[in-house]
Amino acid sequence: MAGGGPGCKNHCHGPHRPHLHNSHGAPGDKDLPGPYPIVEDLSTCDIVKATQYGIIERCKELVEAGYDVRQPDKENVTLLHWAAINNRQELVKYYISKGAIVDQLGGDLNSTPLHWAIRQGHLPMVMLLLKCGADPSLIDGEGFSSIHLAVLFQHMPIVAYLLSKGQNIDTTDFNGQTPLMLSAQKVFGPEPMRFLLKFNPSLNAVDSIQKNTALHWAITSGNTSAVDLLLEAGASLDIKNVKGETPLDLAYQSPNRLMVYMVKEEERIRNRRNSGVLKIIEKYELFLLVASSLTFMWALGYIMNSSSDSWLLKGGLLLVLLFVMTIFVRQFVGLKNLRYLPTAFLLSSVFWMFMTWFFWFLPDVSNIILEITVMFSVVGFLYYFYKTWRTDPGYIKTSEEERKENIAALAEAGCLDFRTFCTSCLVRKPLRSVHCFACNSCVARYDQHSLWLGQCIGIGNHRYYLLFLSFLTMTSVWLLYGTLLYWSDHCVTSYDQDGAWTYFTQIMQCSPWVFYIFSIACFHTAWASSWLTVQLYQIAFLGLTWHERMNLLIQRKTSKHPVSLRRTPYNLGCFQNLADFFQCSCFGMFKPNVVDWTKQYNLFHLTKEKNAHSV
Repeated sequence: MAGGGPGCKNHCHGPHRPHLHNSHGAPGDKDLPGPYPIVEDLSTCDIVKATQYGIIERCKELVEAGYDVRQPDKENVTLLHWAAINNRQELVKYYISKGAIVDQLGGDLNSTPLHWAIRQGHLPMVMLLLKCGADPSLIDGEGFSSIHLAVLFQHMPIVAYLLSKGQNIDTTDFNGQTPLMLSAQKVFGPEPMRFLLKFNPSLNAVDSIQKNTALHWAITSGNTSAVDLLLEAGASLDIKNVKGETPLDLAYQSPNRLMVYMVKEEERIRNRRNSGVLKIIEKYELFLLVASSLTFMWALGYIMNSSSDSWLLKGGLLLVLLFVMTIFVRQFVGLKNLRYLPTAFLLSSVFWMFMTWFFWFLPDVSNIILEITVMFSVVGFLYYFYKTWRTDPGYIKTSEEERKENIAALAEAGCLDFRTFCTSCLVRKPLRSVHCFACNSCVARYDQHSLWLGQCIGIGNHRYYLLFLSFLTMTSVWLLYGTLLYWSDHCVTSYDQDGAWTYFTQIMQCSPWVFYIFSIACFHTAWASSWLTVQLYQIAFLGLTWHERMNLLIQRKTSKHPVSLRRTPYNLGCFQNLADFFQCSCFGMFKPNVVDWTKQYNLFHLTKEKNAHSV
């Protein structure tokens, strides 16, 4: 077979004759009538070449002259195959109207035109052939059905469309392998495995020959990302294949140390879930994490505040404390809740800051307004922390049936573009939304995934987040003020008289605990106030989220054309930006725009609003 094509071995991408399918043949191209490449006299061009190049007039002329469209060429390939691989949609319609068999097998691999179109990733052609009655369940000469080929070549829009039109996610090939197994065995990287898992495939189905599950195949192939995703999805570690080997047995034989660690860790976690006591511990993991963080921070300050003058002893105790905390977290906190470790530290530090104020500083404070202000700051911090953490940040939610309907509708409208369609959530992404892999969801008007909250910041909780930062800054500043009052009343040293170094050493010795809390308050004041300033600047003067701003800065460095942070459709001017963000009319001076960012897909409406404001 000359040149190689969809009928060639090893999954070649090229057509039957080299490069012909690239002429007006990219996915989504229309069947333009010309200009045609000048390869020979059009009046003498044979029908196969005319089909490859999409010369519709010549094809019609030869068919009307008596050429049988069902007649295969010497390599057993029909005209419909050539039209399909080169994405000649008008010719496909014409040939079928003239009696072409839509599921005709041909080529070295005994493939249908649908198989050829899928190998090349021509989604419009796939949709056309299915509408014309093509059977996606037919198996080619290599034993693959349509969905297997789409997975193998990682044409995810085609996979999505086939599933939306009712193709079974657990369809088996000639060897009894499902698309999930094929992805685990031959496709490295998280896609399309993560995508397939969204359709709830059978994790523990086995093939008909080796009796391997998808996890068996992933481990055997050394596909680390597939192993990670399958373990997270709950694939069994105990199913035996035809040789009596479980995925666990195969993992222990693997030279891939990371894979061995992943499987061992998953086995440890699952064994823990089978223990009655450990089940209770798992239920209260977050509570244990906060309690252990509170204890750790108290113990840290207690060691520093101890009467021993040996810093070597204190250093040794601190290392032991750190080791014990590490072991505790590893044994009793799962990976899912480990992201809340900074959150536990934040809450613990604010708790001990408040305790220090209450027991160390308050007895010396006679100003009732100061006492009320500090209490107000702490209560405000706790309230807006809770509101930010518990409020839906703007997750894009749809049912499984709605997802399939959306995929089919978008594909048929020519809008199934994976730059705007999320393969993880199976939804069309609205403007300004981003898929957060930590939360495993798309978030409307996404700003960031907050380290300190373990939660996404989006349209639903962004205002609460700013107030959380504000009250954290206020609380920390009042704590700093309290430490200065404490040192002035309880420490004999004076900065003006003794100098910086003496003053520093004396206040440390005066009360190491207070100095410890002072350091924590300095840390929180620095990051919270800085981050609050950045947030307010980009909201008021740019009308952008943090994620959008970072993307534009990256574009500015890589793009040959100038990229402006201020000239965006979202920047309506400082006061209007603030009015829109806080949804505040400022006593009637502004009219805030109400935009549902969970359903906003185009800029037309926003551009009109911007023009109206500029006028």
